[in-house]
Amino acid sequence: MSDPTAPDSAAGVPTCYRHAGRETWIRCQRCERPICPDCMTDASVGFQCPSCVSEGAKQTRSGRTAYGGLRSDNPALTTIALIGANVAVWVAIVVTGWHSSELIRRLALTPLGICSAGKESYYPNLTSEQLCLANAGAGGTWLPGVADGAYWQLITSAFTHVDVWHIGFNMLALWVLGPQLEAVLGRGRFLALYFLSALAGSTVVYWLGGESQLTLGASGAIYGLFGAYAVIVHKVGGNLGSIGALLAVNLFITFAIPNISWQGHLGGFLGGLAISALLVYAPRARRTTIQVLGLAGLTVVLVLLIVLRTFALV
Repeated sequence: MSDPTAPDSAAGVPTCYRHAGRETWIRCQRCERPICPDCMTDASVGFQCPSCVSEGAKQTRSGRTAYGGLRSDNPALTTIALIGANVAVWVAIVVTGWHSSELIRRLALTPLGICSAGKESYYPNLTSEQLCLANAGAGGTWLPGVADGAYWQLITSAFTHVDVWHIGFNMLALWVLGPQLEAVLGRGRFLALYFLSALAGSTVVYWLGGESQLTLGASGAIYGLFGAYAVIVHKVGGNLGSIGALLAVNLFITFAIPNISWQGHLGGFLGGLAISALLVYAPRARRTTIQVLGLAGLTVVLVLLIVLRTFALV
């Protein structure tokens, strides 16, 4: 097909529309104008000229996931960062003394503060913290809990592990589920799911766990990912058999093995169900606004529950 606007040489050979005098028999796949090798850009079929490439870039929308999030170039990157943070804290605990590490008591969730040592039979009219400080000479060290103002424990506890099997199982589950969920939700929504699930698990522990009980581990966040995966599979009409079997095994472990926080697992799972349902069932019209407001509302509810529990303890 000839192009009447394209310059031709005297011999009737077409020349590049951008470089007069350069003979070429190659045409742009979109506009069919003749282009020389310097103007050729590989396309899915043939080549395109610089003008068509530039126009196509303007018309191409940024990639979005099915639920409104920005599509991640590398969906595994966030999961790798989370695993790295968990491993870094675990190494710090190992270096500072494993089971006797004071770092554990600083980062793990404790509803009420505890005294790491000292004779608590003295000064019965003093508060626990005053009693501990009074026994400082005998080795008393006051370690505050959430009700004493150590609110960071609600999140840092989700990055704290002691046993190798504990961090191993949690990080394996995170590696399996994390990239899949980020690919579906986008990085920002995936991080919201992870941290709010962790906070939901900690909130249930704060209410239903022992007042001086140490709780630690990423299980609340991991169970939130389990819940989210189940919701998404149900939304797309997939088979829940595989996730159901995996959940059944984890529930068995939760109640069969002592010293595992069923409260954290329950809170994280319920949180993951609620968060993912909000993300995937939000109507397309004003979807991002509804998602942001919903996540903000859920955060406010969790914060109010934490405040109410604090007033009940102090």
